[in-house]
Amino acid sequence: MSSVEQLAAVGSVLVDPRQDLTRRFRALFTLKNLGGAEAVEWISKAFGDDSSLLKHELAYCLGQMQDPCAIPVLSGVLQDTRQEPMVRHEAGEALGAIGDPSVLDLLKAFSQDPVVEVAETCQLAVRRLEWLQKGRDRQPRDADRNPYNSVDPAPPTARGSAAELRALLLDETLPLFERYGAMFALRNLGGREAALALGDGFQCSSALFRHEIGYVLGQMQHPAAVPALRAVLERGGESAMVRHEAAEALGSIGRDECLAVLQRFRGDGERVVKESCEVALDMLDYENNQQFQYADALARLQG
Repeated sequence: MSSVEQLAAVGSVLVDPRQDLTRRFRALFTLKNLGGAEAVEWISKAFGDDSSLLKHELAYCLGQMQDPCAIPVLSGVLQDTRQEPMVRHEAGEALGAIGDPSVLDLLKAFSQDPVVEVAETCQLAVRRLEWLQKGRDRQPRDADRNPYNSVDPAPPTARGSAAELRALLLDETLPLFERYGAMFALRNLGGREAALALGDGFQCSSALFRHEIGYVLGQMQHPAAVPALRAVLERGGESAMVRHEAAEALGSIGRDECLAVLQRFRGDGERVVKESCEVALDMLDYENNQQFQYADALARLQG
């Protein structure tokens, strides 16, 4: 089977609303890892879906791919006020991740968006683009190198202790870009103390910030984060975009206690939370049975 046919086989799963959501997620991450203009095109086709979780992940994957071919569709999603805030936010973050200065004016315009999560995301993306334009070294020093190979909304703060970084993380008088830097520095530092410090960030006022805390704790996969993540998922008044990220992080950590809480919330009244629990349980099931890795799903998707 040619590479074009392979992409079409995977892409057709992604864009088919009759397919199980977990299967479509596996298709999405397969396309992300295959890369290229045709993969971008298939991912872009799915933004008409009615699942905000899926569309959020579409934008995330396009940002991580860093392919300028995705700029038009991401710009359109950011500008489309009919799209859910968490989808528009992720489109703005993805534009910042791609790092092309051509979108700077667009991001500046949406830095004043009435939806605070969209506005804050675009403010961060502007700061990232300006940081890149200043010629800052794209490769952090060895002490601060990102062990997760993700494209982050802000560079890590210069190395410090977990206690010092925690103080920066929780200081709401500082610009969000600087606090994000402390967040990613704590993630890169790793260990129990860093995970607990990040968990304290769930008490901060910005839903966008709390959402990113959940994301980095999912990357770290440290069991010390489980109580804080569980508390967030259980908090009914919490923003759905924060609870969804906590659910996915619990799936990444994958302990028995994570499984129990995810099963409890797989019928949650918030669709994005419900779907996040379903996807997290799917990841757990496949990884625990060593049947599937989200990085190389092509053979299974074609089966």
